[in-house]
Amino acid sequence: MFAIRKVAVLFAILCLPAPLAGQEQPNLPQQIADVITKLNGGVHTGFRFMHAKGLIVTGTFAPAPSAKTVSKAAHLQGALVPVIVRFSDGTGNPMIPDPDKNGSPRGMAIRFALPGGAYTDIVAISHNGFVVGTGEEFLAFLTAVSQTTATSPHPNPIEKFLGAHPRSAKFLQEVSVLSPSFANLAFFGNNAFVFVDAAGTKRAFRYQILPDAGLKTLDDAQLKKEGPNYLYDDLTARLKKGPVKYKIVAQMANPGDQTKDGSMVWPDDRKIVELGTVTLTTVAADNAALQVNSAFNPIFLTSGIELSDDPLVPLRSAVYALSVAHRH
Repeated sequence: MFAIRKVAVLFAILCLPAPLAGQEQPNLPQQIADVITKLNGGVHTGFRFMHAKGLIVTGTFAPAPSAKTVSKAAHLQGALVPVIVRFSDGTGNPMIPDPDKNGSPRGMAIRFALPGGAYTDIVAISHNGFVVGTGEEFLAFLTAVSQTTATSPHPNPIEKFLGAHPRSAKFLQEVSVLSPSFANLAFFGNNAFVFVDAAGTKRAFRYQILPDAGLKTLDDAQLKKEGPNYLYDDLTARLKKGPVKYKIVAQMANPGDQTKDGSMVWPDDRKIVELGTVTLTTVAADNAALQVNSAFNPIFLTSGIELSDDPLVPLRSAVYALSVAHRH
């Protein structure tokens, strides 16, 4: 069915540690942080414990006229906005070869500069829909992975989990298809947020980040010809020739659409509002230092954008905070 190695490495997490007698169970973010560190073989100083391998580039964001009709957020009102963007592979291994399918989903984090030195972030992955909808489900998934070995009788724990969670199985199948370039990947902010416009009207939405160069994939024969850093080499080469562009849109929820489960994709017929275009031009100077010192977070919002009832956003934020401490 699904290779145990693929599942385990893809999420960079090992089995959950059992609490010692008399000890209180660690909270959910700390459990995740602890097991990620174990899988990574300890602390890799200077690197995130997920999406460790990455590259930061810089550019601008030009809001579309339609953006200010759905939100009063400062970066959506019409003026050109500086951005920094981090592309990444999906695991805690900073040396993972780019052709390794365990490096998916890929990541894209965008930081928009705001007046007065403030900023707001989008953190997205290269798949529409997350593997599960809650932190508890994620732990159950990871527990199933940890309990499955090459000699486990069938159906083994991960097969049982995937059999009961068809969206998780679909996720794992689809993220194994790789692209020739970051410029040919679409990225999705699978958590719902809420726009607030100038009149105070609130509308739930999800981000989609669509490549100007179009979507492309590699077959296995093509993938074998690629080098260990082909995605980053390609991005660097492209930027030397000209800008790399993405369109950011908001998929708007219909009344009654659920907003608390990022594994449940909304139908394609939902209204799409164009928010603007990201134009990337330069690999950031002092990239290694910038990667150590930067910390993108989905909870870094601004007036005009609010949290929904999606429980994974505050959980992700807490885990990211632990990752910053881990990195240093």
